[in-house]
Amino acid sequence: MVADHPEAPRLTATGVSVRVPRRELVAGLDLDCAGGAFVVVLGANGAGKSMTLRTLALLREAGSGHVEINGRVRAEWRRRDLARWLGMLPQATEDPFPASVLEAVLIGRHPHLDFWEWEGEADLLSARDALARVDLTGMESRDLDSLSGGERRRVAIAALLAQDPRVAILDEPTNHLDPRHQLQVLDLFRTRADRGDLVIASLHDASLAARYADLALLLYGDGGWSFGPAATTLTTQNLERLYRSRVQEIRWDNRKVFIVG
Repeated sequence: MVADHPEAPRLTATGVSVRVPRRELVAGLDLDCAGGAFVVVLGANGAGKSMTLRTLALLREAGSGHVEINGRVRAEWRRRDLARWLGMLPQATEDPFPASVLEAVLIGRHPHLDFWEWEGEADLLSARDALARVDLTGMESRDLDSLSGGERRRVAIAALLAQDPRVAILDEPTNHLDPRHQLQVLDLFRTRADRGDLVIASLHDASLAARYADLALLLYGDGGWSFGPAATTLTTQNLERLYRSRVQEIRWDNRKVFIVG
């Protein structure tokens, strides 16, 4: 059940710096991306991918500069309105309370409900559809603590799909997933980008990035960054700087494949 969103999403960052104590991870980031794009973020461990994604999602203040979603900065968004437009999948998901799989996915529908409103039939249909998309049909009544790490990851992805945001920001969405489900999940978000949504996802696999991305943001961890079309940004030279390892590019099945090491 896809909501009707008449306005196209757009996210811009102007002079954005991402900082932690005694270190600047990203300096003066400028990017402009709109609905229809799949943007992949790559970087070594500690390069600032998660903090950059949280900054782009308006969940933390930039050290300098500003981020706008549809021309509005963080202070101009009501939290509920932003949650209808933007959804974020964190790198790790915690379950502080016991819940079933269906209950966890229905949380994604809460931004669309009025105060004290209960989920209706349309919300249940949306949640079940999201579970089907991540290959979890029939598991609605399972307790979350009975799931494997990969199954729990797919539940979190289903909750975001049920939320149906126009901007999806995904922090390592393929964590814990086997190869088949990695491709399944990335296919789902590639389809959302193709229908006009904006998808921004951090990955560790440069080959998957080359396969799915329109745009690539490389974070070098020293403040430096590269941003541009994936076809010209994902190069052996840039990736060797990124991972500080030798990188070889080969062609397989008419795709770029990068081998590191």
